[in-house]
Amino acid sequence: MIKKYKNRFLYVVLILALTGLGLTCKKHRDTRHEDTQITQNAAGSQQKTARAPGQQRLEKRGQQAVGRGFGGRGRGRGGRNWGPADVIEFTEAEQSAFEIDTVKAAYMPLKSKLIAMGKVLEHPYRKAIVSYPFPARIAQIHARIGDWIKKGQKLVTLQSEEVGNAKSEFYKAQADHELARVNYERQKRLFDRGVGAQKDSLYAESDFKIAEATLNAAEKKLHVLGFSEEEVKLIAETHQINPIITLYAPIDGKITINNAVLGAMIDQGTEILTIMDPTILCIDAEIYEKDIAKIRDKQQVEVNVPAYPGDQFNAEISFIGDVLNEETRTITVRSEVKNTDYKLKPGMFADIKILLNHHDRALVLPKEAILDDGDNSIVFIKKAGKYYPQVVELGAKEDSRVEILSGIQEGDEVVTTGNYQLKSKLYDEILKKGQVH
Repeated sequence: MIKKYKNRFLYVVLILALTGLGLTCKKHRDTRHEDTQITQNAAGSQQKTARAPGQQRLEKRGQQAVGRGFGGRGRGRGGRNWGPADVIEFTEAEQSAFEIDTVKAAYMPLKSKLIAMGKVLEHPYRKAIVSYPFPARIAQIHARIGDWIKKGQKLVTLQSEEVGNAKSEFYKAQADHELARVNYERQKRLFDRGVGAQKDSLYAESDFKIAEATLNAAEKKLHVLGFSEEEVKLIAETHQINPIITLYAPIDGKITINNAVLGAMIDQGTEILTIMDPTILCIDAEIYEKDIAKIRDKQQVEVNVPAYPGDQFNAEISFIGDVLNEETRTITVRSEVKNTDYKLKPGMFADIKILLNHHDRALVLPKEAILDDGDNSIVFIKKAGKYYPQVVELGAKEDSRVEILSGIQEGDEVVTTGNYQLKSKLYDEILKKGQVH
């Protein structure tokens, strides 16, 4: 009896399972039927396009969003396409809670500037290093560090064995030259009278030319040692073998480095003195690759240094580098600046502003009036107590001002304080209206 009831129970369970499977298959067929779309092809015939489950619902939601858009106009790339329907109005309570300031768009002069970091350097053509190419000893010091000197002024006097040897060789060459000259003139006179041999005259002429070349070489060596033309003439007249030479200033300027010590020995690697003309300095700045096309020779540059924050120094671009630094992707731009007050010092860091253009008339707004909206820039315009968002196109920038190329007109009242709150309130109202899902 128990076995009989058990078989009936299993039979009932099997019937219920098969019934449930049939309902599931029917529901699946219905879903596939709902997700099938009838489309027309180019020839006018109908064909069935099967889509994945749930795709139709996503498409319906997308069509609803596109149909509504934002105010029925759709979304621009990276920001909204604002229009007259987008407006903000305040109640009296809200008006008292918001602090809003405005300014009228106006035309005024504008200078577009490219800002970069630079470093103050000595002018390479207004600097001189005083040294000596041979071993010597410092015998006298005629100038000290910080002294302003003129070109040709005495700096140091040296004692050098090379100088003594060069003077001795010069005197010997001078004597040999004089003897060869006298002998040549004598042999030439004898030959001209017919009492001398031509061979002796030719030998005498050869010796004279050799002596002349030797004298020229000895004189040139004195010039190499640092003697001027006048000093060589004086040496030739005095015939004093004194191993003394005085070094003179090659340029006008100020002694910035003085390594001269009385009695110290120097050689060709010793930098005895450094002279610099600080009235004109250089400023080297690194300009990024993307800004190279904006740079031109002779462009005006404004220079500021941390040591004198209230002072501005005017400079001019004198050199644009020809090689790009592959590591920093920058190029060197050099400017020359007049340093008449001697405030600028080589080694200082400097902020430079390269003037890219000079607009005598540009429609400008304060930079705080501009807001980012995706890829666009927007402002809020006040009209009759209402506020309207407006997309604007930006141009040149100068300090706290921005040129407006399009979007507003002269005299428009533009919000400068409170525009962030206006933008937030505008989007809140859009959300409340259910235009964004």
